[in-house]
Amino acid sequence: MRKLLISIALAASLLTSGCSSIGEGAKKLGGITEIIPQALDRAPFIYRPTIEQGNLITQEQVNRLEPGMSREQVRFVLGTPTLQDFFHAKRWDYPYTVGKGSHPGEIKHLAVFFENDRLTRIVGDYRPQPAAEQEPARKPGVVKVPDWNPKAKTLVGKALQAVGLEDEEE
Repeated sequence: MRKLLISIALAASLLTSGCSSIGEGAKKLGGITEIIPQALDRAPFIYRPTIEQGNLITQEQVNRLEPGMSREQVRFVLGTPTLQDFFHAKRWDYPYTVGKGSHPGEIKHLAVFFENDRLTRIVGDYRPQPAAEQEPARKPGVVKVPDWNPKAKTLVGKALQAVGLEDEEE
């Protein structure tokens, strides 16, 4: 195992040292640490999950913000901020990114500022809309779920249950 690690480290140093044409290619790609991730991004049949990070803020939430709201009221409307900087205690940041794999597709940001623990300013991708432009809040829909009816047991299933090899409830 140690010999394998030494040979990998040696190959990596040769690739980045410029002693070969591969080393120049590696430098153009951003170094040896970028070759494998870029190759995997181009490779077909590799699953790239959708990754969401941060606070998802909607326009409806931002419309509920009003100047003079306390920190607790803002936290109730927007949720706990993702970033609370110790050096900028008067500012809360709500970043949000969503993307496939390691490439963010959508980046949103909202920052709220406080003075004397009261909301004074909103900066970012969202702005409170005037009352005439606001859409009415949607009421949550009611979903009816049918009652559960267990499947009828087969003859083999009934025999296994009678012997005690199958659970009575599935």
